Amino acid sequence: MRVNALANRAADPAAVPAACRDARAFHASLDGYRPTPVRELPELADELGLAAVLVKDESDRLGLPAFKVLGASWAVERALRAQPGAHALVAASSGNHGRAVAHVAGLRGLCCRIFLPARSLLARRDAIAAEGAEVVAVDGSYEDAVARAVAAGAESGTAVIADVGDCGPARWVIDGYATLFEEADAQAAYDLILVPVGVGSLAAAAARHAAETARTVIGVEPDAAACLTASLAAGRPTRVPTPGTAMAGLDCAEVSRAAWLTVHAGIHGTITVDDAQASHAMQALAARGLAIGESGAAPLAALRTLMTRPECSMLRDVARAGPSCRVLLLATEGPTGAPGGPNEARLGGRICRSPTC
Repeated sequence: MRVNALANRAADPAAVPAACRDARAFHASLDGYRPTPVRELPELADELGLAAVLVKDESDRLGLPAFKVLGASWAVERALRAQPGAHALVAASSGNHGRAVAHVAGLRGLCCRIFLPARSLLARRDAIAAEGAEVVAVDGSYEDAVARAVAAGAESGTAVIADVGDCGPARWVIDGYATLFEEADAQAAYDLILVPVGVGSLAAAAARHAAETARTVIGVEPDAAACLTASLAAGRPTRVPTPGTAMAGLDCAEVSRAAWLTVHAGIHGTITVDDAQASHAMQALAARGLAIGESGAAPLAALRTLMTRPECSMLRDVARAGPSCRVLLLATEGPTGAPGGPNEARLGGRICRSPTC
């Protein structure tokens, strides 16, 4: 197993922008809002030689099995303020963001079209279609789906709810995720945060929170899609090949420009993990009563790597990961595969190759 652990020499918490706190009151006004729980895993802490291992469990957030609805709902709110005549939403996704946008669209009586890469799990497409959205399978990568969504957003009355790029919605998504960290700060004491990266929106929110509260944050990526690791090593946004990973929510070739300056200054380091490690971490969490998907289990896989591998000694020192350290893992999603296997779902909604909505 090849370990890739990077200590970010450019980390400068003083240069990290302050978190925007406007979204918390909005989220609290939504039907069904409640803070997601922080769960303690004392046996894992003992095993790894830590003071505490805590899990922020995002497997049930506002009726959806992932944290993404926090960013999507706030971005939709802000987009509709800017475009009060909009009647349709479009977005690109590898699954959870698209489902969140589709869910919010349904609540607000809006048409919705979601573009996904063709290799996305049928179970994820099915879940989006079940929210009432049109699902467009794009022959290509997540980045190709993003391009298709941006093009569709040129239609009159349509708002693009992107979580990547340098547009308003991409920045509002980051702002929406601040709610998660405001909750966690009130729920538990912790020193170190391990956060899944993807395009970097949640990692940016984590970095802002960590900078304000004098905590350390490590980004976690699949070894097959380690765009932040490559970018930090190069000192500039760097696109990487993405051959595919079971951690679909993290299968991203480049960091969002809306997130880059924040993660460049605010992420203290990164660890990459492979699909087998993520699967093992899923099983370990399930054995402790936590139903978490591959992307959400990746931080536990990374924590095991951080605490046990000699290649991580420098990053352990940066994170001060030792007997007095309390670690918060962000378990960002519930399981995403269908009951009979990850590709056995059959689509009950509309799946198409060209937009008709």
